[in-house]
Amino acid sequence: MDLKNRDFLCLRDFTQDELRFILDLAHDLKRKKKIGEPHKIHDGKYAALIFEKHSTRTRVSLEVALSDLGIKPLYLSKDQLQLARGEPIKDTARVLERYVDIIIARVYKHSTLEELAKWAKIPVVNALSDFSHPLQIVGDLLTIEEKIGLEDITIAFIGDGDNNVAHSLIYGAAIMGININIGAPKQFFPNKDLLEDARKIAERTGAKIQVTEDPVQAVKDVNVVYTDVWVSMGQEKEQQERIKLFEPYRITSDLVSHAAPDYLFMHCLPRHDEVTDEVFESKNSVVWDQAENRLHSGKAVIAAIL
Repeated sequence: MDLKNRDFLCLRDFTQDELRFILDLAHDLKRKKKIGEPHKIHDGKYAALIFEKHSTRTRVSLEVALSDLGIKPLYLSKDQLQLARGEPIKDTARVLERYVDIIIARVYKHSTLEELAKWAKIPVVNALSDFSHPLQIVGDLLTIEEKIGLEDITIAFIGDGDNNVAHSLIYGAAIMGININIGAPKQFFPNKDLLEDARKIAERTGAKIQVTEDPVQAVKDVNVVYTDVWVSMGQEKEQQERIKLFEPYRITSDLVSHAAPDYLFMHCLPRHDEVTDEVFESKNSVVWDQAENRLHSGKAVIAAIL
């Protein structure tokens, strides 16, 4: 599978076979990490990490992943770059391509990534944007596959169905042939164009995508219950309104009692009001394995496209 020099901006850009290759590579790199087998397959290369947003898991997992691969990470917050003084993105892209081998960016606007990718001749990786979070979902698929496999399962995403994690999870499920239910207030249903596009993919893979306002219906008999914060970075002014709307969508023991008995609980973190401690700390919770797998999945993506 040749993915060399591909940008990694949205899962929509990849086929099932290509995602399967990345997942298999992630499993192999995780095995190597666990047994201490060196895998500096890109030794001597450099990566620019552009971060407009705060991060714990994304930054740490990527810096460790890059180091494991032999790549030198260069962390660049926006205020350290001339971007903060109005330098055009296309100029930054063409400068960085002369210095480094890959650009990994965590940004507010997805259009920033698209502009970087348009002008840079080196691969650009999405470490989160307002539209999608593909690295997160590769790690999630890796986790689900380790625990229960990816065949004949249904995922329920409860909460803001129109956020970046939900978007990428819908695409990831559709591409891999996994059923997915979205339980959300009507005004937070997934983007209509994205949903239509994902359903076309799902027709080819056999996946089913359902959207409902009823959280109980969304989680009924599912294998995975997934949630995310109700208020993302940049939405702080809407906090009180959002909390009021999403209150019925909190993940509680009562709600998950409608899922399959051996369901997995997943959360991309950090957590706030959207899940009770009882569920978060339960035996069904795989959030720490999920967080760890961000290291292995991110490493696989970088290794493949370099």
